[in-house]
Amino acid sequence: MKSAESSTVASGLAWFKSSYSGTEGGECLEVAAATTGVHIRDSKTAAGPVLTVSRDAWAGFVGLASSERSV
Repeated sequence: MKSAESSTVASGLAWFKSSYSGTEGGECLEVAAATTGVHIRDSKTAAGPVLTVSRDAWAGFVGLASSERSV
C-alpha cells in the first residue's frame, strides 16, 4: 500500500461511488481504477489526499467485503 498522495496524482481518472451511497451525501468513498493501482478518496474532499493500493489488494478487500455481506 502506498501512503496518501495528493489528488493531482489521480487527476483525470474516472471516479465511481457506490450505488448504495444515496443522494444525500454523507460518508462515502470514491474509487478509480488505473493501471498503477486502485485510488481511493473521500467523496466530500475530492481535492484531498488519495490512497493507492495494488489491484490485488483491492480485489482481496472486495472479496472479503462481499463475503461478509452475504452472511
